[in-house]
Amino acid sequence: MDFEYGIIGGGPAGYTAAMNLAKRGHSVVLFEKDKLGGTCMNRGCIPTKSILHSAEIYSNLKKAFEFGISVDLSNFEYSKVIEKKDRTVEKIRKSLEFAVKNSGVKIIYEQACIKDKNTILAGDNEYRTGKIIYACGSKPKELKGLEFDGEFIVNSDDLLNRTTLPESVLIVGSGAIGTEWTRIFSAFDVNVTVVELAEHLIPAADIEVSKRIERIYKQKGIKFYLGDSINRIEGKKVYLKSGAEILPDIILAAAGRTPVCQICDGVEVLGDSCGEIQLAHYAIHQAAELSAGIPFEKKLTPYVIYGEPEIAWAGLREQDIDESYKKTTLPVTALGKSWCDDATDGFIKIITKDNRIYGAHIVSREASSVLHTLLLAIQQRIPLNKLQELCFAHPTYSEGVYELVMRI
Repeated sequence: MDFEYGIIGGGPAGYTAAMNLAKRGHSVVLFEKDKLGGTCMNRGCIPTKSILHSAEIYSNLKKAFEFGISVDLSNFEYSKVIEKKDRTVEKIRKSLEFAVKNSGVKIIYEQACIKDKNTILAGDNEYRTGKIIYACGSKPKELKGLEFDGEFIVNSDDLLNRTTLPESVLIVGSGAIGTEWTRIFSAFDVNVTVVELAEHLIPAADIEVSKRIERIYKQKGIKFYLGDSINRIEGKKVYLKSGAEILPDIILAAAGRTPVCQICDGVEVLGDSCGEIQLAHYAIHQAAELSAGIPFEKKLTPYVIYGEPEIAWAGLREQDIDESYKKTTLPVTALGKSWCDDATDGFIKIITKDNRIYGAHIVSREASSVLHTLLLAIQQRIPLNKLQELCFAHPTYSEGVYELVMRI
């Protein structure tokens, strides 16, 4: 036996399992066909957040005069945004590679596949292992009639390498990918139209969150069609089933991602490959549970969509509950920090029952951070009266949690 563990895929699930096992004294080999970090590092979380941050800066500079600051935006170059994204990704990836190597993991940069439950093929070599973990991630989902060509019909991977902005874009789907790219393009003054098959934007979110985002889109001039889909495309003209006609420069098909998975008995499948929740932090905790024995509550996996304002939620939604639960909502206008930051659009909402929180839904600046106070309360079953005893700093967005629990 060459190694105790052989791991195929160097994304969040793969590298987390590899480092945990190596630190516990196991011999581990990790195979990665491209670059360490997987979808999250190279084609998802990290690069899009870098571009989003540039978009937010640009958007804020456009209204800088309101704060007594004069800015000339005539020299804006989108190619520099992409260069900044590339530098950010490379810097974080190098740090990750250093950490993985230092943990004692053997990294092999080769395309690998499973021969049997104890044998991995990579290049011209066979590697014998006591146990195989497969974590090869996912790829953009292709829809019939919207096959990717990399030019007119593109996926999120394609967008990360474009150095110029289109004048107009049609985005099909309003999940995390579609929503974040809607926000990026809109901030950079691209004409954006969204088509969503469901009856509301971000269908996985709490209904009140969806309605608020729809309102924000209307305020920003972002067009969207709900309960609609593409009927046909002729040249570059798009005909929707509703009868609407759109003439975009490009179409972003953002209908999610498809697992990449090789099935083999006796092999553990983690991350996006397993076809469950396709989030980097879900993959990390899956790997931690397997490799370090640290359990987590899958039903309480937090969801975050970035941009202005952030969207975050965990636990029960309004559409999941009956009359025995109570809904309490605090507008962020009640928080002094939101006025200081000129970020007053949004709310913090909790769903409670019997002195406990069961769901949390936030549309606000720093929502991704505020959510975790509420998530901790949900998971650890902390009574509302105990949260009232916690002293929150002022002015912050987090004190919205205190304001909420004091209203119940």
